[in-house]
Amino acid sequence: MKHNVMLTITSLLSILFFTFHFADDIVRGFEPGGFKNLSGVLTLVVWLYGTLVLAERRSGYIIIVLGTLLGLLMPVAHMSGAGLVGGRIANSSGMLFWVWTLVTLGVTGLFSVILSVRGLWSFRRGQPR
Repeated sequence: MKHNVMLTITSLLSILFFTFHFADDIVRGFEPGGFKNLSGVLTLVVWLYGTLVLAERRSGYIIIVLGTLLGLLMPVAHMSGAGLVGGRIANSSGMLFWVWTLVTLGVTGLFSVILSVRGLWSFRRGQPR
């Protein structure tokens, strides 16, 4: 499979898992619903634009790196220290889905970072893909 196709697929999967997790956080009351979430929606729109419209461009790779790093930090933020896994979420229903989205977001995020950096590296060598 071509490098850019893999990057597009993994970035789109990261966006999907991020939206699942974001929505689950709102439903559980960890994030307030309403106008405050507009910044999260705008972030996802920029990330989606970089993935689909700016594919194979330096700016697209940079946007994907930033978006997937944000997605990659989500499991770290929720599972480090006391975290939410050992707190309020531990005895609630749907815990498996919540944790699963964190794990898959981490996996697809890290893989997307690796592929994006590889794409950026090809620009440095003067061989845009």
